[in-house]
Amino acid sequence: MNDNTGKLILRLALGILILLHGIAKIKGGVGGLSGAVTAAGLPAFVTYGVYVGEVLAPILVLLGWYCRIGAGLIAINMLFAIALVHQAELTVIGKTGGWALELQGMFLFTAIALALLGPGRFSLNGK
Repeated sequence: MNDNTGKLILRLALGILILLHGIAKIKGGVGGLSGAVTAAGLPAFVTYGVYVGEVLAPILVLLGWYCRIGAGLIAINMLFAIALVHQAELTVIGKTGGWALELQGMFLFTAIALALLGPGRFSLNGK
C-alpha cells in the first residue's frame, strides 16, 4: 500500500506541475522556443514536441495509463529544455546555495524514477 501511495504522489506532483507548463504553452504558444530549437540546428517543427512532453505525457502520468512512456517523454522533454534553454545554468549555484536548475532537475529525476518504478496500483493500467 505505501509503495503504491508513494507512486501516486509522485505521479500527481510531476503530472500536475508539468501540465501547468503545457497549459501555458497552449495559451501562449511555443513561438518563443523556436529560436532556441533552430539555433541548435534542429528543424523548427521540433518545437511542437513540447506539446507532447508537457501536455500529452503528463496526462498519461496522471492517469497512470502508459505512465512509464509518459514519464520517459517528460524526461526527454526536460533534457531538451536543459540543453536548449538552460545550458548556461548547468554549473550555476544560486544566491541561496541551491542549483540554478533545481526545478528542472527535480522534474527530470522524478520522471526517470517514475519510468523505472511504474505507476503503482492506483492507475489505469499499473501494477
